[in-house]
This record gives sequence, C-alpha cells and structure tokens, in this order.
Amino acid sequence: MAEGGVDLQGYQLDMQILPDGPKSDVDFSEILNAIQEMAKDVNILFDELEAVNSPCKDDDSLLHPGNLTSTSDDASRLEAGGETVPEKNKSNGLYFRDGKCRIDYILVYRKSNPQTEKREVFERNIRAEGLQMEKESSLINSDIIFVKLHAPWEVLGRYAEQMNVRMPFRRKIYSLPRRYKFMSRIDKQISRFRRWLPKKPMRLDKETLPDLEENDCYTAPFSQQRIHHFIIHNKDTFFNNATRSRIVHHILQRIKYEEGKNKIGLNRLLTNGSYEAAFPLHEGSYRSKNSIRTHGAENHRHLLYECWASWGVWYKYQPLDLVRRYFGEKIGLYFAWLGWYTGMLFPAAFIGLFVFLYGVITLDHCQVSKEVCQATDIIMCPVCDKYCPFMRLSDSCVYAKVTHLFDNGATVFFAVFMAVWATVFLEFWKRRRAVIAYDWDLIDWEEEEEEIRPQFEAKYSKKERMNPISGKPEPYQAFADKCSRLIVSASGIFFMICVVIAAVFGIVIYRVVTVSTFAAFKWALIRNNSQVATTGTAVCINFCIIMLLNVLYEKVALLLTNLEQPRTESEWENSFTLKMFLFQFVNLNSSTFYIAFFLGRFTGHPGAYLRLINRWRLEECHPSGCLIDLCMQMGIIMVLKQTWNNFMELGYPLIQNWWTRRKVRQERGPERKISFPQWEKDYNLQPMNAYGLFDEYLEMILQFGFTTIFVAAFPLAPLLALLNNIIEIRLDAYKFVTQWRRPLASRAKDIGIWYGILEGIGILSVITNAFVIAITSDFIPRLVYAYKYGPCAGQGEAGQKCMVGYVNASLSVFQISDFENRSEPESDGSEFSGTPLKYCRYRDYRDPPHSLVPYGYTLQFWHVLAARLAFIIVFEHLVFCIKHLISYLIPDLPKDLRDRMRREKYLIQEMMYEAELERLQKERKERKKNGKAHHNEWP
Repeated sequence: MAEGGVDLQGYQLDMQILPDGPKSDVDFSEILNAIQEMAKDVNILFDELEAVNSPCKDDDSLLHPGNLTSTSDDASRLEAGGETVPEKNKSNGLYFRDGKCRIDYILVYRKSNPQTEKREVFERNIRAEGLQMEKESSLINSDIIFVKLHAPWEVLGRYAEQMNVRMPFRRKIYSLPRRYKFMSRIDKQISRFRRWLPKKPMRLDKETLPDLEENDCYTAPFSQQRIHHFIIHNKDTFFNNATRSRIVHHILQRIKYEEGKNKIGLNRLLTNGSYEAAFPLHEGSYRSKNSIRTHGAENHRHLLYECWASWGVWYKYQPLDLVRRYFGEKIGLYFAWLGWYTGMLFPAAFIGLFVFLYGVITLDHCQVSKEVCQATDIIMCPVCDKYCPFMRLSDSCVYAKVTHLFDNGATVFFAVFMAVWATVFLEFWKRRRAVIAYDWDLIDWEEEEEEIRPQFEAKYSKKERMNPISGKPEPYQAFADKCSRLIVSASGIFFMICVVIAAVFGIVIYRVVTVSTFAAFKWALIRNNSQVATTGTAVCINFCIIMLLNVLYEKVALLLTNLEQPRTESEWENSFTLKMFLFQFVNLNSSTFYIAFFLGRFTGHPGAYLRLINRWRLEECHPSGCLIDLCMQMGIIMVLKQTWNNFMELGYPLIQNWWTRRKVRQERGPERKISFPQWEKDYNLQPMNAYGLFDEYLEMILQFGFTTIFVAAFPLAPLLALLNNIIEIRLDAYKFVTQWRRPLASRAKDIGIWYGILEGIGILSVITNAFVIAITSDFIPRLVYAYKYGPCAGQGEAGQKCMVGYVNASLSVFQISDFENRSEPESDGSEFSGTPLKYCRYRDYRDPPHSLVPYGYTLQFWHVLAARLAFIIVFEHLVFCIKHLISYLIPDLPKDLRDRMRREKYLIQEMMYEAELERLQKERKERKKNGKAHHNEWP
C-alpha cells in the first residue's frame, strides 16, 4: 500500500539474480574499466582523485565543559549543494567545535565508572584507526561524558570498500519501450478519465520530498581505485549520515579494548558497563518555527515528521525512500510490510463488513431467529445447578438475532475468501519485496559472515575447529551438547504451554462457579443475563492473565534461548523470536480455542451431566448457541490488546521523556531556559527496544492471526485490524522520529523468520475456520434439516421457508423428575403455567425419556455429525487446492521487473562490447601511426 519506496521506472546494475536468460561471466571490474573508456560519451561526474585530509583536529585530550547551544537550525539543508556555514555549524550541535567535522557517532560514559583503563585503550585504538574524537561534559550532570566521533574521508573510503558499500556511479538514462500498442491506447484512455478525478490525494507532494539521486543511478561497490567513476558532488555529503554511522559502528565493533583474542568490540563494552550508551545523532530538531510549505524542511527528520509522522497525513502513502535513507533498510522494510498489510486489509475489511451488513439486512427474514423469538411456550432447562431457573426460549431472542449477524449464509464464503486472501497477501508481498529489494540495491546483497557471540566464545573457547568459510579456528559446540540443550529448551517450552493450559483450566472453573453465583444475584439485569455476565468477566480476567504471563514469558524465553547458546546474533534472534511467538500465540488464543471447540461439547445431558473433579458441572452454551461467546471473546481481547499495545508503544515513551525533562527543569531551576546540544537531547530520549523490531512485528503477527484464524466467527476482525493499523503506522512513525534515539541503520533484504510464521498462520487459519463453521456455528445442522428433515426435504432447496420447525427439531425433551439431586433447580417452574413443569427442553439430538433407549442419540445426530466431518474434509481440500493454485500462478518476480533486469544486463553488455571495440580501434590507429601495422590484425 505504501508507495513511496519504489520507483518503477528505475533500473539497477545487478548481475547476480536473473531468473531467466543466460548469466554473464564478465567480471564487474571489466565493466567499470569499459565504462571508464566511455566517460566522454556518458555523463559521468568526476571529482578530485587525491585524498585530502579533513581540517578537523583531534583535541579530545582536553575535556570541554558543555555549552548552552541551540539546535533549532540544522546545517544540512536537504542536499543544498553540500555547502555549510561553519558559524552556523558550531551552534547546531551536529558538528565538532570547529564547525567542519560532522558528528557521526556518540559514546556516553560516566567518569565515576571504574572501567577507565578499558576505555582508554579502546579510545586510543579508535584514534589509531583514523577516527577523530572530541569529548564534552553534560550540561545536567558533569559525571556524564559524551564522546563525539567523526570519520574523515580516508577512513570512510577505506572501510566502505571493505564493507562493499554500494554507491551511485552513473545515472540511469534509458527507459523500457512499450511493447504493446493496445496497452498504450488503454493507458491513454485511462489518463483522460483520470483528469476528471481528484489528483491522487493519497500521494505526497513531489516538491516537498527531496530528490534522492541514488534511486536514479546505477550503483556499484565503492572502490578508491575507481573513485572517478562515482558521482561525487561533495565528499562531505557523498556518504549520507546513515551510511557514515554504519561505517563507524562497523569500525567500533572491531577495535580491541584489552589484549586477548576475545577482548574486542563496542558491544562488549556496553555489556560490561564501560559505556552507558552508543548511538548516531538525529539530524536536528523535528520541529521548526517556519512552515515547511514556505521555507522547506530544516532537515530529513523534520521532513519525516511533517510528511510521515504527523497525524494530518494519515491517509497518505509513506515516503519509504526517505525512511530507508534515514533509518536504514531493515526499518524501511518493516514499514513497507506494514503499509502493504494495511492496504491489503481494505478488501478484507470491506467483505467482512458486507457479511455483517448482510446479516443485518436479512435479520427480519431469518426463520430461525423468528421461531426463537416466538417460542414463548418452549421452556428451557436450567444452565447450571440449583440457582439457575427455567427460562423461556423467547428470552434469548436478542442473542439469537445477534448470532445471525455473524453466523449467516455469507459466513462460509467469507471464510473461503479470507483463506485465499491470506495466500494472495503473502504472494504479492513477495513481489512487492522483490521490487523494493531491486530499488534499494538488495537483490544480490548477502549478509557478511557474522561474528560469534561473546557468550558462545566464553563457553566453548577451550575447544576449537577450523571455520570452513573463513579458514580460521573458532570455538566449537559438540553435537551432543547442542542436542541436550535443545531438549532442555523444548521441555521448557512444553512446560510453559502447560502453564497456559492450566490458566485456561482456571478460567473454566471460574466460569462454571460464577454462572451459579450470577444466577442467584440480587440485580435482575445480571440475574437474567448470567451467562453473558460470566463470559464478559471471564474474558476480562483472561486478558489480565494474558498480560501478566507475557512478562513471565519474556524472561523464560531469554533464559531458554541463552541456555541453547546460539552461535551468532541472528541465530539467537531467530530462536528467541520463535519462542516468544509460540508463548504469546498460545497465551492469547488458548481460551479462544476452548470457547470455539470445547465449550458445551462435553457437558452430557440433563440427568447425566459431566463434572470437573466430580463436583463442578461443565458450562453449557447459551440456548442461541456458542458463537456469541466466541464473538465476545474475540472482540474484547482484540480491542483491549490493541489499545494496551498502542498505549505502551507511545504513552510509555512520552511519559518517560516527560519525566526526564521534568527532572532537568528541577535540577537547573525554572528561571533558566536551557537549549541543549543535539547529543544531549538524543541521550535524554528513550533507546530503541533491546530486541529491535521484535515487538512491532510480534504485535502485527498476532493481529494477523486474530484476523484470519477465527474470522468465520467474527467477520469484523479485519475492519478492527484496519482501523488499528492506520493508527499504528503513524504511532510507530511518531515514536521513531520523536521519542526514540536514532537507531543504527542496518541492512536486510526481507522480514526474516516472520514470513515463515505468517505462512504457518495462513495454513492454520484454513483448518480452524473449517472447524468453526462445521462445529461452532449452526450452519451444518441447518443444511441437514433443510435438505433432509424440513418441509423441503428431497426437493433440493434450502431457503428460509425450508427452515420452518428447525428450532423445535434441534431441541430434545427432558423429564424434570430425572434430575440429579445436586442439579435439581430450586424452582419447580410453576411461574410459567401455574402448575409444576414436567418437561423442559435442551440443545441436543436425543430420544425422549419414554423411548426404548432414553436419551440416546437420534438418527439426525449421526447425519449432522457425518455432514460436519464431510464439510471439514471438503472445505480444507478445496481451500488448500485454491491456495496452492494461486501460489503457482503468481510469480515471485513481476514481469516488468524481470524485463528491466534483462534489459539492463543487455545494455551493459552492449556498452562493454562497444568500449572494447573502441579501445582496439585506438590501438590499431596508434600502431599505424607508429608504423607497426600488421596485415592480420583484427578487426
């Protein structure tokens, strides 16, 4: 849905991933050499070849006290030629004291910290790597020291080459011609029609957004030897701020702080407390006194706030290119996925709303609800022991009507639609991801060999073996040790799932106990609606248990993941993610599974109820069915969970930052207004979650489960998810831009393990919806009655006229004298007819008490059971066939993208051939000129 991140007219120089056609075996350096010969014909920009030292001075030996500076203006005015004013830079908090060296990274420590020697060695090695450093004390607390780091051009160039940072080297000057005249004519007709429509109100104003030139250029790994090929307007702005910070972080991760093989890296210093924090700076304030329309944006952060994080642009597409430039590809991909998911929710929400409205429209024509409302002479048996009274079936008229809103003829269609929708969503996301990866230079990007986790090194440092990739010795974990740890971890996961089941069991006991309490309540409103009151309070208590267990699960997941001793950070992250998802998913959905598939299924019948511990009678469904309980469970949990998550995402950081500012005002005094430098402002913000984007992804994945798994029982779930996500995008954007420190820009080419989890949820949703329709709803019993037992039996019809008498046929008769002593009601039912009741009715297909086999199952019960099983099998096989067919028909790469990649490869080969031909012709002319021509030369 978000469109800002993809330029469909752009082309890249990617030679690795070409699904069709032959692959070229030409080395990329040959291509660059060939293009060098053509530099006069193509518009390639040159810059100075010699490396010029930055004028910055490394005088960090003198600690300067903090100055009262203002950060209202940002020196980097959105690619304004790259020129900055030193006087302005000195006061904006983004540069060193000389106003020329931009701050690329900030380290924070306390002077009182005892790890002084480690810091001194670390900082000495930082200077040895060529990074420049300044120190500044905090304005609030003189014990806090800020270490400002700057990477000169030489350091950036050297490490950019080592890290294979791709940089623009030539503008894309070609376009793919149209192949079909018919399609061009259609486009012309559509463009004429669009003139009468609004001018794309959801798109951002192109004049507001900067021209991010790297999206319009071929890119190649940076090389200092071929520096003249790259487009360098200004060396200070050639590497953007996110790239500079990433390079500096890469350097810091490889610097030693003590002698020893494992005494290396900034992460270990942050772990042992030598440094309190490490982060790149925001590009200035996100607010400005001047309007962005008249004066333009002060910086990219200000632009992101106005065009992305502001509530006034909630209906517009996201500027994904700018998000990627400021926060990196990993965060950019998250917002691209979230925007795509939100956009795909529009058709699902529309169809779900249509199903609900169809139930509203057909409510007056529903024969079943009519019969329930008119059944004043049908007396239902009590739903609990002792205190629950007899009740007329007509008393559940309202619940029968509400049930019809969610359980009607369109429910099966909607369940099939949502199963197909989940497949289409995932398949088209793969295509969308491919376009974004192509546009962001991620097609042939592979993660470099990860470093081993310090905990793994410390545990297995005594046993080493040769790494087959790097050829260096590294710590080795024995297979038996790994298996034993995995078994213990799996046992811990199983134990925690049992804890969830125990919590659900406790909720079940609460329901069976309190239904009698509410039935004997003094207030008539609660007494007459005892089952609804029981369900509502049980859901709220269940939600509180869910939130409490979530805190426990995080600690258990950390313990089990660390117990496994994963080798690398990505392995640790994937293991932790899978455990947390399993815990949260089971915790959130276990009670929903109980209501959907177990509530009222194993209660027995009056006179022979099944009991827990031979004491508590199992809870029965409401006379109108169990679906109303499932709807309440999903609606309350979904609304409360999303509200709580939104508060914790935005409210908690806001409160924390407000409290920090309040303490600063108390310490400095209200009479003095302080303007902090940018590094101190950012330090007072909240750091990003320790697990990165885990919380953001987990919230959306759990919501996706709610939207698909039980959607047949709650068609409004996609609509609630859509409304939440529209808010969620802006909440997350506001949080990233204003409330959090700037996270380190990191690269990623997909959403990782979350895609596999989404596919698993899609498969599970087909199974659960089949069971919900077949078992929880009354769809199958109604079809069986209409075709087999109703007035239209044998006629092949199933309209509302065929449902006459269904309610009476779905209820069995019980003789009140057969009640057990402990379940016999206090009332004898004389309030209904003036005489004690002899019989009552209950939901089941059983024989009457005077039959040969009293209360035995009728033939209709076996017909309904067979129809339910047949429906589950047919539904699952049909939907799975449709899902696989759609997956097969939708290619992972869009055709236009594949054509652009092929055309790009063809043009590069042509350029290389022409350049080589031109070189040979020049050599022949030179030989002729020197009198060294040969008769057998070519061509």
